[in-house]
Amino acid sequence: MPASRPRSLLAVCTAALALGCTSTVTGNPVASAPGLEESRSPVDADDVLLEQSRMRAITGGGDDLTVIPSMDGTSPVDVTVLADQVPPSCAWLFAETQTFGRDVADFHKTTYQNPPVGALISQGAAAYQDRATARAAFEGLVGRVDACGTSTSGYVGEWTTGPDAIRTRTSSECGRDYRLKSVVLVEVTFCAYPSSVPDIVMTNLLERVPG
Repeated sequence: MPASRPRSLLAVCTAALALGCTSTVTGNPVASAPGLEESRSPVDADDVLLEQSRMRAITGGGDDLTVIPSMDGTSPVDVTVLADQVPPSCAWLFAETQTFGRDVADFHKTTYQNPPVGALISQGAAAYQDRATARAAFEGLVGRVDACGTSTSGYVGEWTTGPDAIRTRTSSECGRDYRLKSVVLVEVTFCAYPSSVPDIVMTNLLERVPG
């Protein structure tokens, strides 16, 4: 990535990661919503996420990879001001209650930044009460990805879906990966990393999901 790009790319992606770093959004960061009151899942979402040291090792970011304070939360967050700006079929990109469904029993998502190279990456885990509920949430997301992807908006870019996996890639160095395992739906989003990095993050996250 050219040296002149990092600061501007990071500013754009922090606010619009879900749009594949294609839109500039003004305004102040919003603090994360409070966590879910009590987990009803047999899996603790906190136990699924990787430690910061592990994320630094996988991304090669070292001390430059830091958590964005306003983007570390234990409850799904809907950014309605952005969701309202895209076609309804793509609103889930900014509405995590749509992305993960409303039956989430435990949740944690953390977004990291690496300003010197203008890169972003997040790891998230939504845990559900049972396998059937988790499967329903995943199938709902498959439908949303297909609906947005087949629209003329172009927000999803190229996408593939499988029995337990969703993968999207845009033309602007960004993407999203979702995997269903047991009662957990795992998410990795990124900008300005080669696909090998989110793949390794996802592999490590899935290893921490029991059964």
